[in-house]
Formats: sequence, C-alpha cells, structure tokens
Amino acid sequence: MNSLAAQFRSFNGCIRLLMVQQFTINTAFYMLMPYLAVHLANGLGMAAWAVGLVLGVRNFTQQGMFLVGGTLADRLGYKPLIMAGCVLRTIGFGLLGFVDSLPALVVASAATGFAGALFNPAVRAYLAQEAGARRVEAFATFNVFYQAGMFVGPLVGLALLTADFGLVCSVAAVLFLALTVIQFRMLPDREGTPSAEPGGVLADWRTVVHNRPFLLFSAAMIGSYVLSFQVYLALPLQAHRVARDSGDAVTTALFALSAAVAVVGQLKITAWARARWTSQRAIVYGIAVMGVAFVPLLVGPGTVAGGSSVMGWGMALAPLFAAVALLGLGTAVVYPFEMDTVVSLAGGRLVATHYGLYNTVSGLGITLGNLATGAVWDAAERMGHPELTWWALAATGALCAGCVGLLARSGRLTARSEPELAVVTS
Repeated sequence: MNSLAAQFRSFNGCIRLLMVQQFTINTAFYMLMPYLAVHLANGLGMAAWAVGLVLGVRNFTQQGMFLVGGTLADRLGYKPLIMAGCVLRTIGFGLLGFVDSLPALVVASAATGFAGALFNPAVRAYLAQEAGARRVEAFATFNVFYQAGMFVGPLVGLALLTADFGLVCSVAAVLFLALTVIQFRMLPDREGTPSAEPGGVLADWRTVVHNRPFLLFSAAMIGSYVLSFQVYLALPLQAHRVARDSGDAVTTALFALSAAVAVVGQLKITAWARARWTSQRAIVYGIAVMGVAFVPLLVGPGTVAGGSSVMGWGMALAPLFAAVALLGLGTAVVYPFEMDTVVSLAGGRLVATHYGLYNTVSGLGITLGNLATGAVWDAAERMGHPELTWWALAATGALCAGCVGLLARSGRLTARSEPELAVVTS
C-alpha cells in the first residue's frame, strides 16, 4: 500500500481527482446494479422479460452511445461530459429506487446507461492527456482504484439492503451528486483533442473509422474482453456446478479474489512488465495468460456440499480459484498497455472519440461472445463433456494473442506522431 500511496502522490491533482472519482463511481454503481434484477423480480414482481428489458436497455444505451459520448468530449471538453454523466446517474439511480412502472424504469435505466457513455471516454481521455509520457503508470494506478470500487460497492450495497433497496439507490445517487459538485469546484477544464482535419462530427467519425490500425487492434482485442467477462458468466456457473449448496458464497469469493489481484498486484505487475517487454509484447503475453487461465478447469472436479471435508473443498475449488487468479493477472498485465496503445494509435487526436468507438466494439464483442459461450456451455452439457467450454475459452485467448502479435510484427501497432499538448499541473 505504501507504493500505491507514493505512486498516487506522484501524479498531479487532476489525475488524483480522476482516480478517486473512479473509485466513487464504481462504488456507487456496484452497490446497486448487482441487486437490481432481484429487486425488479422479487420486490416489484416483474416478469423475467421485463427484468431483461430494463437491464438490457442500460447496457444498450451505454455501449451504443460510447461513440457519441467520446465525440462530444473531444468537441466540448472533458469536464462538461464528466459532469453531465454524473448528473444523469444521479437522476437515473434516484428513479430506480422509487418508481415501479415499466416505462419509468426503462427511462431510469436508459439514463444510467447513457451517463456511462458520456463520462467513460472523457475520463480516460482526460487521464491520458494529463499523464503525458506516464500514461502506462497512470492507467495502472487508475485500475487499482477502479477495481477497489468494484470490490467495495457490492459490500456496501449488501449492508444497505438490510434496510431498503430505496436506501441503496438514494446513497448511490447522493454519491454521484457529490461528485458533480466536486467536479464543478475542483476539476479544471480541459479541451478535447481535435482532429488535424477540419470538419464536423461526421468528419471526425470518418477519421476514426479510416484509422485501420486502430480498427484492427480493436477487433483483435475483443477476445480479451470476452475472457475477462467470464468472471461474471462461466466461472459463476462453474461455482454453482461444483458447490451447489454454496454457489453464491463461492462466487462472491471469486469476485473478491479477482479484485484483490488488481488492487494488491497491479503496480508491481505493470512495473515488472515494463522492465522486460514492450507494450505490444506485454499485451500479447497478458492475453495468453488470460487464455491459460481456463486450463486448470480442464481437470474435472467433483461436487462438494456442506458435509464435505476441507480437503474435498480444497481440491474441488482449487481449479476455480487458480483460473480467477490467472485471469486477474493477465488482465492486470494487459490493461495499462492497452489503454496507452489506443492513444498511440489515435496519434493523440480525437482520443475520446477513439476510446468511445473502442468501448462500443468491445461491448458488442462481449455481447456476442457471451451468446457464443452460453451456447457452447449448453452444448457441452448435453454432450456430457463440460470441458469443451474451457477448451473454447483457452483457444479464444490463443487466437486473440496471436492476432495482436501479428499486428505488432507487421508494424501496424507502431505509435503515430502526437501533437504537442501543454500539460497544466494542479
């Protein structure tokens, strides 16, 4: 923790505020969202299709509008978009706790999703601009705060749920409102990074879409996002398969381990990788580790119950925890270098727009990847060969790492020249 504190203090005030802000954003978001489906189904008695609609609208509005949010950030500046996103989250979360009609819930869900599309690209572009040559270090530290918020949020939400779901929503909304006030008073204005070519929004989009190395990198990285998302899909399913009576408790432990790897190890992992590899090689090796993470699950575990011995529990759960630890390790290796590469391929121009399109591509990839993973899971179950799911995910990691490696060797991931930007410390 001393190294984290020292690293945190080494950045200017803007970067420190962005990091604390991201911790707060994730805490507020994850104290509410994991429990929303249960509230809608059990608390409000909504049908499963209605619950799926409310949750789906949030995901669709966020993933589908990232490009718009990034473009607005480059044109209007980063601070207005960050504040607008936090205001929308305040409204959306406030509504979720106190409305019970489907139309109102859909509106609230759409507001929370669009909010993420507004501030996510802006925050990352702002961080990249402020960090300058220290982008990799900044994104590594940023990820520590990001993951810490994901860990703390559900615990706070679970504690508040003992009172009322409305209280959870109210506290989350207040946190976003407080962030808005703090940003207004303390976050300096920073202009976006415009295109070198004159023109309107469509011209900006053409510039990004015609950036072939960036598009190829975005497509190649889809597999890494599909793999990292399995901590929410295939690994919880496996936890319930192995520990049928304690699947929820095991899943919670898996989430905790995943966050702990990043919170405890991120800075050391990044420093170790930077000392030995180029950014491109670090991404390739990190994705390869993410694929290897599913190999321990090929060892067919038995099932355990409350009466099983400690050794029985350990042998059954060891592959799961090994998989999560390796997946967290690989993700920690990849993330800061990946974020830096997006800026490099953008040439330091239209950075928020590039992040917006990158997030949209990865979000759509996760959706399709989850459908494919679910289909493979069901087919493997029917055939009596559950290990096929893990082979498929391991192969996805190998393919993704191979694609990024090919792009690197062909020179397509070479950094483009960036404009000189004055960085103001605060």
